[in-house]
Order: sequence, then structure tokens, then C-alpha cells
Amino acid sequence: MKRPYVVAEIGCNHRGELETAKEMVRIAAQLCRVDAVKFQKRNPRELLTPEQYDAPHPVPAHAYGPTYGAHREALEFTVHQHRQLKEVCQQFGVMYSSSVWDMTSAREIASLQPPYIKVPSATNTHYDLLRYLCDHFGGDIHISLGMTTRAEEERIVETMARRERLKDTVLYACTSGYPVKFEELCLLEIRRLRQEYGGAVKAVGFSGHHLGIAADVAAMTLGAEWIERHFTLDRTWKGTDHAASLEPDGLRRLVRDLEHVAAALRYKDEDLLAVEWEQRRKLKYMNSAPAG
Repeated sequence: MKRPYVVAEIGCNHRGELETAKEMVRIAAQLCRVDAVKFQKRNPRELLTPEQYDAPHPVPAHAYGPTYGAHREALEFTVHQHRQLKEVCQQFGVMYSSSVWDMTSAREIASLQPPYIKVPSATNTHYDLLRYLCDHFGGDIHISLGMTTRAEEERIVETMARRERLKDTVLYACTSGYPVKFEELCLLEIRRLRQEYGGAVKAVGFSGHHLGIAADVAAMTLGAEWIERHFTLDRTWKGTDHAASLEPDGLRRLVRDLEHVAAALRYKDEDLLAVEWEQRRKLKYMNSAPAG
């Protein structure tokens, strides 16, 4: 079995600091050996109502500004800065991607022509955005299905199918929570998505917001071909995503464990493997009576 593609979702864990974001790309690529890093792109004025923009952050200890809108603006990079991040990803040999939360962000990230664009759970019923990506973006489209009803899921799939883009679509099983309890991960959703859509979509993935790395190995064995985990340099930093994120050593161990288990998931290709012949000569009971 080939191990899944592993995505380090940096999101806004860079604290709005471009140099920190670049360093996170380097660490994710060189130390953790991930396949892709993913950021987020929002236009807060477009995404939020005036009331939401001017309201205080619901968790003031995690705020980067006096209002929620100012908080979101402080964590945003311009499209020019995203272009720089894409160049850094290319320098270190990993894929660049970003989630898009609104039409302006979809247009801006599509202009960078990344290998894929992510539609987060919060935006997956923004059908104008889905249609725009289908019609104007040539790369793959990854869609998370957290906090999404079955009826909404079916409409999302139908939207992609009508535009003949299912073959470029990756659907992610996801439970939206930060962090999520293990009993709420519902990993068998990966199997269900593969059974219902596996013949039509490009792949099924798993986007996890849980603690530790054991569940990701199980997700691979259930057929997830992409595994996405939030990534931070320090889980104690200010911000709501850090608690559900992996630090560098955790992400490194995740990639290592996925590789090891993927290598182990095979049948024997002969009765006795080469390693067994020597042990057989030393250990196998050779004086047993002939059969019969």
C-alpha cells in the first residue's frame, strides 16, 4: 500500500507573520516530510456581516485585534504574499494549497494555479463558489464534509458531477470541532464515502482535528488517500486552532508511522519470506514424525 498524501494545514497558525509561515513550510517539508502545506484565504469584509465584523472575538484570549473583523484581517496574507509562499513550497519540494472562504479569495488563489484548492466545511454549500472553481480552475478541488448533512453532501456531489469535475474531486471525511473526541471522529465515514462515491471521485481523504496520531493510521487502513492535519510550531500559542494541531515532532512521527504501516499492509508473496528461511533452519522443529 502507498501511504496517503499528508497535508500540513498551517491555516492561520502563522499568527499573521509571513516569515513564520515560511519557516513552517521549511520545517513541514524538511523535518516532517509532508507532501503538501495548506493555508487559508479569506476576505473578511466579504465573508462577514458588518455586525460580525465589528463584534468582539468570542474568545478574547485568542484575539489578534479589538474586533473579530480586525482579528481576521491581522491573520490574512495578500495574494502577493501567497505567491511568495507558493514559491517557498516549490523551493522545498512540497505542494502549495489554500482553502478559500469567499468568491474574492477563490479568484485570487485560482490565479496562482496551485495543484489543488480546498473548499472548507464552512464554505462547501457556497454553490456559486463551487461552480466558479469548476468553471475557472483547472486543478483538483478538495472538499471537506464537516458539519454537512447528507442532503447537502448529495447536492455538493451533484454540483461537481453536472460540471464533469468529480474526476478532479477529493472528498474529505471530517468532524468539525477543535479538538474532536475520538468517539466523534466517525472514521467509518471514510468507508461510506468510498462505497458511495469511490468510483466517481478522484479520492477520499480524512481531515482530522483530534489529538495524537493513532486515528490517522486507522484512516489510512480504511482507504483515506489524503490525510490533513493542522500544524503549529507551538500548541500553546494564541489562537483557536493550535490546541487541535500537531507540533513538528508529532507531524514527523505521523508521516513515519503511515509509511511503516503502509509497508506492512501486504500479503506474503511466497510461502516463506527470505527472512524466514534462516530462522526456519535455526528454530523449526525438524524431528517431527512424517504426516500420516
